[in-house]
Amino acid sequence: MEGFKVEAVAQFKGDTLRIDFDSHEPIFINSTVVYDLGISAGKLMTEEDILFAIGRNDYRRARERALYLLDERDYGYAEMFKKLEKNYSEDICFEVVNNLSESGLIDDRRYAKKCAEYFVVTKMRGKYRAREEMRQRGIPRELIDEALSEYEDSTAERLKELIAKKYARKLSEENGVNKVKAALARQGYGFDDINAALREIEEE
Repeated sequence: MEGFKVEAVAQFKGDTLRIDFDSHEPIFINSTVVYDLGISAGKLMTEEDILFAIGRNDYRRARERALYLLDERDYGYAEMFKKLEKNYSEDICFEVVNNLSESGLIDDRRYAKKCAEYFVVTKMRGKYRAREEMRQRGIPRELIDEALSEYEDSTAERLKELIAKKYARKLSEENGVNKVKAALARQGYGFDDINAALREIEEE
């Protein structure tokens, strides 16, 4: 079999080992990948073997990066793919994200519910703004609609709370009502909901 003979396997940095060949440039591979593939001095490796080792090393690095990100917060499938794609090949990204999805570490439905709660309850966005921000995170439309539907009945009360908390003083300013309406529209609330909430506040 034609190939490249491994001349030495030596420590490089941390868990990374340097693989030297007789007639091929050295490669730098994680020690776990080296041991899993049985790479040692004297082993004969083809170009395909070397590329496979590099690919397994990239997969390991990409997966570790994904797990690090998931320690910080939840991610959806598309958002994690986009994050990894900055540094890794499309094939590696698909493999990592598919693996994490199969193991339940990435779940778009769960992620959609968390995003909906964050944008609607914490940030007090209207459904239109919340939907757009969730869409930008790559959440499928049907999951966005499903997650946001839980908050439809509370829109009026949430809108009145937002007006009282953030815009009450502005209502008494010159042209204040129109300014408040515009601000609430930018937050993603519909004009019918805004007008109804303002009427209730005025009556109260």
